[in-house]
Amino acid sequence: MKPASKIIATFFGIGYFPVAPGTLTSLIVVLLYKLYLHRLSWPIYLLLIFLLFLIAVLTSTKYSSELKKEDPRRIVIDEAFGQFLVLFRIGETWGAGWLPLLSCFLLFRIFDIIKPYPIKKVETLPQGWGIVMDDLVAAAYAGIIIHLYLLLRFYFV
Repeated sequence: MKPASKIIATFFGIGYFPVAPGTLTSLIVVLLYKLYLHRLSWPIYLLLIFLLFLIAVLTSTKYSSELKKEDPRRIVIDEAFGQFLVLFRIGETWGAGWLPLLSCFLLFRIFDIIKPYPIKKVETLPQGWGIVMDDLVAAAYAGIIIHLYLLLRFYFV
């Protein structure tokens, strides 16, 4: 039997996908959100994000230590956490339509891949903290842009 940290850190094996496992993980989270998670109340969703953060840090730390790598490509629970974070309350403000969801997906992936300051610096934190915190900052950047757009749209359209 595989250890739980390996299963969770790879987001139930998606981390083994040969091409862009982080992007696939983010896309699956968007699909989960579209099909079910957008219906959760915001306090429950926020609790889910908090628990996912803790689980991501713990399992990333354990599994990266087992692999003896700082940020193995197989670990994608951090992308799941980041994508969940960007989607927080989007359904309440934009609805759960495809345009807002794909916008959240694309912005998060862009920031996670190009890693503008301070994402690259945060990535150097020890163990699972660095693995997960860079996705938290990428999600924050994506969320700020999405919400600025919503604010401007509200006042000028």
